[in-house]
Amino acid sequence: MHRCYAPGAVLTAGSTLEIEGEEAKHALKVMRLRTGDECEVFNGSGQAAVGRIAATNGNTHLSLADLRPLPPMPPVAGITLALAIPKGANMDLIVQKAVEMGVQRIIPLITERTIVRIDARDAAAKTAKWSRTVLEACKQCGVNTLPVVETPQSYTTFLQRTDLPALKLQCAIVPHARPLRLLLETARTAGMQECVLLIGPEGDFSPAEYAAGEAAGYAPTSLGPIILRVETAVFLAVAAARYALDS
Repeated sequence: MHRCYAPGAVLTAGSTLEIEGEEAKHALKVMRLRTGDECEVFNGSGQAAVGRIAATNGNTHLSLADLRPLPPMPPVAGITLALAIPKGANMDLIVQKAVEMGVQRIIPLITERTIVRIDARDAAAKTAKWSRTVLEACKQCGVNTLPVVETPQSYTTFLQRTDLPALKLQCAIVPHARPLRLLLETARTAGMQECVLLIGPEGDFSPAEYAAGEAAGYAPTSLGPIILRVETAVFLAVAAARYALDS
């Protein structure tokens, strides 16, 4: 069933909802939905409902009638993914798959060895692009709460933040890094359900960045003896965190 995004909409039983703009255009022109067809709508804040298309106006407006709210999705671990922006199209892939895997916040970072260098204008454009990828992934995989993609920030600025979960894990290639499995098992035993996963660039964090991360409370965490590509490290770490911390 086709899914439409209606930001901020209150989806109550039996009500009618107007869908306009690109969402309506995609439903009517691309998906070729017609009057009488059913469509699922979500508001990005956790609510979703199914409605029947009661009327259309060209390709940019449709009315959904007789909304039937869907039950909320079961809660999942609150994962914040902070990673150095990888080169090429890898960030697009990571954003897409991270959303599909249940990540709730993505924080792009500029580290000492980050190859990608962007100015304020580029940062705004890339953030908008990644946000569109988030929306497309939510529509595709049935996620009803829209994850947040933040504007790229420096590693130093990131480490100063106090608004992130207490469980802070820095995926690390250092001798004293502890296995991710052990750290997550300890967190689960303590009843923790939120974490930050911090992942570096292709050239890894510098020794100074590792030291700064530990000073800021980020535990060096090993993903095993194999050196992984950035995107592989993201998927392994997120999957492990979901497995360990989900209710």
